[in-house]
Amino acid sequence: MLKQNNNRRQGSQYDKIIRENLEVTLPMIVRDVLNLNVLVSEELPDDIQHTKERKPDSLKKITDTEGNTYVLQVEFQLEDEKEMVYRMAEYNIMLMRKYRLPIKQYVIFLKEKKPGMPTFLDTPNHKYNYNLILITEIDYKLFIKSDDIEVKMLGILANFGKQNNFYAINYIIKELKHLSKEDFATSRYYKQLRILAKLRRSIKLEIEEAMQSVSTFFKEEEDFLYQRGEKKAKETRNHEVAKSLILELDLSDEQTARIAKVDVSFVKKLRSELNNK
Repeated sequence: MLKQNNNRRQGSQYDKIIRENLEVTLPMIVRDVLNLNVLVSEELPDDIQHTKERKPDSLKKITDTEGNTYVLQVEFQLEDEKEMVYRMAEYNIMLMRKYRLPIKQYVIFLKEKKPGMPTFLDTPNHKYNYNLILITEIDYKLFIKSDDIEVKMLGILANFGKQNNFYAINYIIKELKHLSKEDFATSRYYKQLRILAKLRRSIKLEIEEAMQSVSTFFKEEEDFLYQRGEKKAKETRNHEVAKSLILELDLSDEQTARIAKVDVSFVKKLRSELNNK
């Protein structure tokens, strides 16, 4: 039950981050990821229907540099959803009916695992497809070269190529720290980066180790309990670290114990207590 609740909560966190930063990130995505040459962009209302539960992530009327006008829909997807092709097809028909314009649709998949969801329909009476883009196939340098911190942050989800994972992660963190106007370890950007980083399960240990270096929570010299010079303070801090790792990351008991510097038996007991809450 705890894991199910965490998954639901994390899903809403990702969606919140994407929507909060979309005004800044979307122009770069349209230009550099979708490779669309936009001359004029006009926001469109997202009340295109009354029967669907979810609204489009982004809906714009675009006029490109060649004079073509069309409706652009961009969706950010976390789950490998088999019904996605039908949902996008429904949007397509409703948008065409309302605006009488060509429709361009893109779904940007944010997780590492390559999705198996279909992108096209081919029936005797209906042929349709949408564009699926995997963020893990995009060069992370495309994001970190931006001057906007919200865009740079997306680099954590992209492809590091031949670059050393730990180096790439630290570079992204360094760039975000440089642009943050407040204490980075307590800023909303740091918190957003930690949430997005959870999608990179294959390199989660490298990410966690890199993130610790900038978190005031992990800096002993800034921990008021540590400053007292008491042994109990260090134990308390390590226990809180273990609790945070259990709640936020899908690590094994052994991995959690190693990072938090506590006994595996303590981690097992703490996990059991948290699951029973």
